Formats: sequence, structure tokens, C-alpha cells
Amino acid sequence: MNARYELHGELPVLDRPVLVVHLGGWIDASGAGAAAMNALELQCNTVPLATFDSDTFIDYRARRPTMALREGVNERLEWAEIELRHGVDSEGHPVITLVGPEPDSQWKAFAAAVTQLSLQLGAYQMVALGAYPFAAPHTRPSRLSCTSPSADVIANAPYVKSSLDVPAGMTAVLEHALTEAGIPSLGLWAQVPHYVAAMNYPGAAVALLHGLRESTGITVDTHDLEQEAGVQRQRIDQLVGGNDEHVAMVRQLEVMYDENQQQTMSLGDPDLPSGDELAAEFERFLRDQGE
Repeated sequence: MNARYELHGELPVLDRPVLVVHLGGWIDASGAGAAAMNALELQCNTVPLATFDSDTFIDYRARRPTMALREGVNERLEWAEIELRHGVDSEGHPVITLVGPEPDSQWKAFAAAVTQLSLQLGAYQMVALGAYPFAAPHTRPSRLSCTSPSADVIANAPYVKSSLDVPAGMTAVLEHALTEAGIPSLGLWAQVPHYVAAMNYPGAAVALLHGLRESTGITVDTHDLEQEAGVQRQRIDQLVGGNDEHVAMVRQLEVMYDENQQQTMSLGDPDLPSGDELAAEFERFLRDQGE
């Protein structure tokens, strides 16, 4: 057993696996990254390879274990865990997944441990999944933006490239550590309409899985997510259509989206509702529908 992780048996021999990462606790608007990873893991039938030491990487006061209490009997404690898993997609491509909460401490040590395991497993590429709120309309497909320490990786990625200074998550640290170890790394981020960012938005998960296929060849069936996205689209259309201000806001976002002005989008009309105001109305609407 390594001091930072415990292996579940011998590491398998894999043929150029792709490492896919989603760690909870950082930006993931609408839980789109988590939904995409869940679909990937289910369809690839992943099994554990290694579990990282929770005492080393998890702050239990921030992520307290769940106590299963039955008629006063404390039956068990469920602890937050970070796992490295592996499986195979429908086309036979080997996949490694890194899932669980974002580490609370020792990020450099965690990145070193992940890099060591990735090299041992022969990983040749890493992709991290996430989502962030953006001034975009729900009537258009979610766009993807990308990050990487490698200018060559970015040059070959057909996604939005931004220039800004923002706080980094653990996946950004992994991008650097893996790239320095010779494993090309890419962060994929779905843009979620800002007014639905607090609700499930399966369309963004679909976009992430399509981007994963484009970038790596890893194939995940998105049929169920696409059906969910269609149902939600109808619900949002119903709410937006009942308010002229909401209709005007969505139309303005559509124009900006269609003109490909991702980097300069803003809601410049002070008479339009804010994303927070519209999101609050959406939540009331869904409660009224029994959702």
C-alpha cells in the first residue's frame, strides 16, 4: 500500500487508456460534469483500481461522513472517497476515471500520486469535465470551452479559448502535472445558461460527452440524456413564453450566440430580468409542477 492510496489488486495492463477526471466541489453548473461522468462510468462498467487515502486528502469537518442510523442503531459510516477506476467503452477503448470529491489539502502530493498511477497504467491522454454558468440561451446547444497547459493541445481543440485570471481547481493542477509527465491534458467546460445553472441541465452533459468523443474517441450513448434535455427544453419554453421580458432576453442571447460573440456576451438592457430573477421564477415554476 502506498501512503497516499491503496490498490485494489494488481494494476491491469491497458492499451493506451484515456484518463477522464471529474472531482466534485469545484465549479460544475447544473451538475453537468457529474452527469456526464455518471453516464460514462455506468456504460463503461468501471471497477475500482485504487482508493486515495481519505485521512490525507479529505477534511472531515468539511465533508463529514454520513451516519446510517436505524432505530437508534448506528449501523455504519459512509466516508467520502476519491477513486481511480477503469472500464471499457462500447467500442472497446479502455478508460480510466478519477472520481470523488476534490481534495481538501495536499494538492501537489495528490497530483503526484495521480501522475504516478497514470504513468504506470500507460495513460496517453487526460480529459477533465466541468461546466460553468454563461450568458447563453437554452434554445441553442451548449458550447464547450477548453483549457490546457499545452499550446499544441489548445491549437488542435475546436472549442472556445478564453483569456482571464480565475481561481484554479484541482483539475487545473492535474493538467499541469500530467502534461509535465508527458500525458497531454485537456479541460472541457460546458457553458450552461446562467438562468438555469442551479438546476439539472442534461443538454450540457450531452455536449461534454460529445466533446469527449471528439477529443479522445471514447464513446458514450447520450440517447437518455438527450431525451431528458428535450423534456426540460419544453418546460423552460413554457415558462419563458409566458413573460415578454423573458422572451426578449432569450432572443437577445440567441442573436449573440448566432453571431459567435462568446467572449463579449452581456445583458446590456437594464429592463431585462437578471439571471437570478429568472432562475428564481424557474424554481417556483418547477415546484408548482411537482418537480
